[in-house]
Amino acid sequence: MSKTVALDLGLVVAGYGRHYFVETPEGERLICHPRGKKSDCVVGDRVRWQPAGDEGVIEHVEPRRNLLFRQDEWRTKAFAANLDQILVVVASEPVFSESQLARALIAAESAGIPARVLLNKADLPQIAAARERLRPYTAMGCEVLEVALKARRDEARAMLDPLLSAKATLVLGPSGAGKSTLINLLAPDAKAQVGEISQALNSGRHTTTTTQWYWLDRERSTALIDSPGFQEFGLRQIDAQQLPGLMPDLREHSTHCRFYNCTHQQEPGCGVRAAVDSGAISESRYRIYSEILKELTQAR
Repeated sequence: MSKTVALDLGLVVAGYGRHYFVETPEGERLICHPRGKKSDCVVGDRVRWQPAGDEGVIEHVEPRRNLLFRQDEWRTKAFAANLDQILVVVASEPVFSESQLARALIAAESAGIPARVLLNKADLPQIAAARERLRPYTAMGCEVLEVALKARRDEARAMLDPLLSAKATLVLGPSGAGKSTLINLLAPDAKAQVGEISQALNSGRHTTTTTQWYWLDRERSTALIDSPGFQEFGLRQIDAQQLPGLMPDLREHSTHCRFYNCTHQQEPGCGVRAAVDSGAISESRYRIYSEILKELTQAR
């Protein structure tokens, strides 16, 4: 125990393979490597480390408040740890995948991390259709914020600044939705930080498949964590029986089911399917639930 206390404390702000960038309480960043072959570090981790020449060795990961990750048939991929909130960025154009959005929100709910949806490109005519597709989410209590990150920059910033203040916020979203625009709007020195890391790794270009932590203020109290894009968002970490409880609209109506262990598929007296029939739960949300449930039951 005394050895752990004596080690320096740091924050993991980026990871490239077995290279981690750890920031000291004074704001200095250095390359660190985990002790041993296996590494459990993710961006957002608080770690204990000790110097090793010009670099450092990570000896211990402090207990996490939370961890957002996805898990498919082949592997588990962590996004970040110790988050205060998640911002899922979608846009009116290109058309977003509702399944991917739902899965990200389910993972956030499972991890106990509050999430909002940021609907970008509100200045385009396609905004009406996007707004309609998000109606089931606003109806179940999910906050949806509309912005035009390029066309109305000052307005977007005025809306987002108080929501992000003094929090560590993970940004998720598909390619083309505006994640990079958001990062560059709120963290003007983001490109410089990436350049410093590339130079430290003797790398000519930034590896885009990593998660990156950006401070938005000099006091280092407000952070945006940019995540890599993904094509699939597996939820194999979730038990099939827990799934309805992680979807607020299904959770509300599942209390009316005749059977306590109802899967909301074929059982008589199902409150969820009755809600689908009445329009209280959208057909698209029920379809996504059934799709994920099938994946989870097959995985078991």
